[in-house]
Amino acid sequence: MIPVFGLLIGIAAGLFLEPTVPVYLQPYLPIAVVAALDALFGGLRALLDGMFDDKVFLVSFLSNVVVAALIVFLGDQLGVGTQLSTGVVVVLGIRIFSNAAAIRRHLFKA
Repeated sequence: MIPVFGLLIGIAAGLFLEPTVPVYLQPYLPIAVVAALDALFGGLRALLDGMFDDKVFLVSFLSNVVVAALIVFLGDQLGVGTQLSTGVVVVLGIRIFSNAAAIRRHLFKA
């Protein structure tokens, strides 16, 4: 129940405070969101499989976001930022869809 309240407070704060992202961080925000979604879907899958561990989830969530941002930063430094960004989104997208498929199979017993 506490996570739901935290989510609602976060959504409300975002709507009322209207935070802005600094220009130098804007290329990393979409990648961080996709990496966070990957961790969330993985956590939900682990929860449904009965293997959820909050410490593992927290480390996975933070490390996914940091590693994805570092890969994009490295790509920017090498001059191939868009290609590495696309690669990160594709890999994380595949993981998200495979987790979503496993969640769907679990929920619908298919």
